Amino acid sequence: MTVYFPVALAYCRLFFTIVQPENLRVMLNRRHFLRQAACLGAAGVAGLSSVPLLAQPQAGMTDQAERTLRVYNIHTGEYLTTTFWADGQYQDEEIQALDLLLRDHRANQAMAMQRELYEKMFHLQELFSSREPLYVISGYRSPGTNSGLRQVSDGVAENSLHMQGRAVDIRIPGVSHRHLHKAALAMGSGGVGYYPKSGYIHLDTGRVRSWTI
Repeated sequence: MTVYFPVALAYCRLFFTIVQPENLRVMLNRRHFLRQAACLGAAGVAGLSSVPLLAQPQAGMTDQAERTLRVYNIHTGEYLTTTFWADGQYQDEEIQALDLLLRDHRANQAMAMQRELYEKMFHLQELFSSREPLYVISGYRSPGTNSGLRQVSDGVAENSLHMQGRAVDIRIPGVSHRHLHKAALAMGSGGVGYYPKSGYIHLDTGRVRSWTI
């Protein structure tokens, strides 16, 4: 289900509380971030998180174990720490907050990202035990944004899974891109792209495949 909310997003920005710390990141107050996600639902985008529960708990992890992601959007400066799985189930408001952070910042649009992506991101975060958040280079892309990027880059697919909420590009500060790439491949699911010159890896929920650009 694709959900666009440029108007709702502009309206809900009224509820943001941000501060500007010394490192220039925009640290979002978690309560207000969740309020914004709830506002989007009230504005008619409650379907943000109505996607199948595709992912299973990682090996050695019980259903009751909490899963918390620390994520930073390099384009908007938004930072979020959120427990998206608790008490044996996904937390809808937390998932919506993640969906919002991974929105297309150019078009000011968002959609429900596949939850399996968040599971993959969590697995890599735990594997490297990094205190740094996962840096998001690209999450959801609107068709217009994807078309525009294709005109300036050969590495953008015409039918990119980013447009379906099934792909994310990330890096982890302090973790070599090569090691992150190998760890992503070891998960053995979906697509894994390696962009060493640009400094990130691509994860998606499509068929198993890999490439380097």
